[in-house]
Amino acid sequence: MRRPRGEPGSRAPRPTEGATCAGPGEPWSPPNSMLRVLLSAQASAARLSGLLLLPPVQPCCLGPSKWGDRPPGGGLHAGPVQGLQRLLEQARSPGELLRWLGQNPTKVRAHHYPVALRRLGQLLGSQPRPPPVEQATLQDLSQLIIRNCPSFDPHTVHVCLHLAVLLGFPSDGPLMCALEQERRFRLPPKPPPTLQPDLCGGQRLEAALSCPHLLRRPRQHLIRSLAEARPEELTPNVMVLLAQHLARHRLREPQLLEAIAHFLVVQEAQLSSKVVQKLVLPFGRLNYLPLEQQFMPCLERILAREAGVAPLATVNILMSLCQLRCLPLRALHFVFSPSFINHICGTPHALIVRRYLSLLDTAVELELPGYRGPRLPRRQQVPIFPQPLITDRARCKYSHKDIVAEGLRQLLGEEKYRQDLTVPPGYCTDFLLCVSSSGAVLPVRTQDPFLPYPPRSCAQGQAASQATTHGPAQRVVLMLRERWHFCRDGQVLLGSRALRERHLGLLGYQLLPLPFEELESQRGLPQLKSYLRHKLQALGLRWGPEGG
Repeated sequence: MRRPRGEPGSRAPRPTEGATCAGPGEPWSPPNSMLRVLLSAQASAARLSGLLLLPPVQPCCLGPSKWGDRPPGGGLHAGPVQGLQRLLEQARSPGELLRWLGQNPTKVRAHHYPVALRRLGQLLGSQPRPPPVEQATLQDLSQLIIRNCPSFDPHTVHVCLHLAVLLGFPSDGPLMCALEQERRFRLPPKPPPTLQPDLCGGQRLEAALSCPHLLRRPRQHLIRSLAEARPEELTPNVMVLLAQHLARHRLREPQLLEAIAHFLVVQEAQLSSKVVQKLVLPFGRLNYLPLEQQFMPCLERILAREAGVAPLATVNILMSLCQLRCLPLRALHFVFSPSFINHICGTPHALIVRRYLSLLDTAVELELPGYRGPRLPRRQQVPIFPQPLITDRARCKYSHKDIVAEGLRQLLGEEKYRQDLTVPPGYCTDFLLCVSSSGAVLPVRTQDPFLPYPPRSCAQGQAASQATTHGPAQRVVLMLRERWHFCRDGQVLLGSRALRERHLGLLGYQLLPLPFEELESQRGLPQLKSYLRHKLQALGLRWGPEGG
């Protein structure tokens, strides 16, 4: 008995090498595209993956997928619809993909078609010898998409169009024409670009730096080219946009940063503190102290001239200099004076200024032991960073914190560490351990996890340690160093991160960094536990029955 097409085990005529997808009744012509490579099944998996821009199938990597769990073109679907998506994602051949789509018409949704196209690319790009693709399979898949694309939302149309291009469907074929027609139907017509041939050099630079495309996708070679602009083209607005771009995208470009520093020195008399705060921002954020010798004297003169005019701008400048460990004493005397503090208490930004002043006061306490000027009164001090920073909260789904917490829970037990604990004077720690003088990891709930602030002197610390024989001798802080904690080159910590680690170390906490390169190389929880065990044992820590 002949089996109907679409049932398991049925076979369709094999295509000739190089055949491409065409509509019913159209001839099949050899394409000048990557589909010829796919159909020939002669290329390696690495080459196919490079052409498809789809990575070969790899073992499950530690941490969440950067693509998230949202199916393309729509929200999460439950029940049979979500089950069909899993079947498509696990299909073992192109023919099986088509069967799942054709035999389940009531369960197929718009977002299933890009899933099928993506899986087709993975099947052809992840095997040492991809299976040949049959003409009928590609024809039927094309017809299914053409028949249903009027119901697609704009995102699904865009994804299907992109995947069809990657798979090499001819641009004048029925599939590409149908998807392109739907794309044009959904997008409003764009107005013709306005030509401005009369823009001068500075206006062109300003327009380039203000372009949304540049702000979303930083191009370092374009930014470097701006350093070659003529001096008269570099206006304050252009330099502010450049500084904001470098800071926003963590681009630690010494040539451009030096150009900003030189501009600040040359234009000192014409710049207000509100402009200067924006120009200085990338130096603190990117942890870069310029080589320009007049950089610090220039800033000190600007602060002395305009400190009382713009309080928030003054404190912002000092915050950037605090990250660089370059705090001018005269400016500190001014911002800690009673008149300045009383003035800012009645302003709308009083809380943020008090938080910054609290951080400056902490820096004075820890990094300027010889300072004898005024300090921030205790009643005006507030916690510096009482919760994880905004960047960590925004990227929590990409963070290794959850998997590290699970590794510590299985390795030590959840009573022997604290997560996201804020320690005086207001620094949030990733993971904190209390350790006895013998190296045993102690239950945190039975100990005082905080070290005193202000820190005691050496003699006072030794006396306190002798008086409390059962107290922990040290506190160990595990510091996650995620990829976004560094400048774009991945080598230099951002200024705020370096400041936090520096101050926690000066407070007496023993720091154990966990770099993102090492965390990303761990494949699964067992490897991560082994990695954490090695890290903790290297510090001489003990736990379990032998460790107390």
